[in-house]
Amino acid sequence: MVSAEVARNIVGIIGNVISFGLFLSPVPTFWRIYKAKDVEEFKPDPYLATLMNCLLWFFYGLPIVHPNSTLVLTINGIGLVIEGAYIIIFIIYAAKNTRWKMLGVLALEAAFMAAVVAGVLLGAHTHEKRSMIVGILCVIFGSIMYASPLTIMGKVIRTKSVEYMPFFLSLVNFLNGCCWTGYALIKFDIYITIPNALGTIFGLIQLILYFYYYRLTPKKGKNVELPTVLTKNAVTSGNVSVTIEK
Repeated sequence: MVSAEVARNIVGIIGNVISFGLFLSPVPTFWRIYKAKDVEEFKPDPYLATLMNCLLWFFYGLPIVHPNSTLVLTINGIGLVIEGAYIIIFIIYAAKNTRWKMLGVLALEAAFMAAVVAGVLLGAHTHEKRSMIVGILCVIFGSIMYASPLTIMGKVIRTKSVEYMPFFLSLVNFLNGCCWTGYALIKFDIYITIPNALGTIFGLIQLILYFYYYRLTPKKGKNVELPTVLTKNAVTSGNVSVTIEK
């Protein structure tokens, strides 16, 4: 019989794989941004929220805060690198006002994180206290990360189009929440359970919206029949001359 610890490690490894997929799921979006040299109607909110979330979970997984959390530490370290790359691309191609707003948010996140690290390490001297303080912050910002697509979901409902809410991102978001909720419940960790349970719910809502509005989304690349006008002397030596009006 598989022990609870072994089962938790197995689920944690699966969770790492799914989380890696979650971090990579916006790649098509950023390839589109790169080719267009424009962020179009995409929002930076999910990437800024995810960066903050990864910073806190990385700190939570450090041995000086919460020992034996290698799986939490590794995936969030990878997430930091990937999300940082996304944000750099977004800043490069965003409009000037959006760029400055993003830089302001990043400055606030850096200042907040520095204050958290200093406060926890200097003010809390046991693993239990450090885990509790950082865990509560992880719950708050993890919930914000999972709720950040609400701005996009609102756009989907207003425009009746899923163009700016990629299906793969919504699916992996849902699977990620399910897996990490299971991981937290095997050896109960309330700090991991709460944000990931919310992530499961928000991910499910995104999928429902996607399937509902997908059929209403205008399809690109449809052939449009343009009107044609026959020129004078249309028939000359058996050939028809056609002019296309644009």
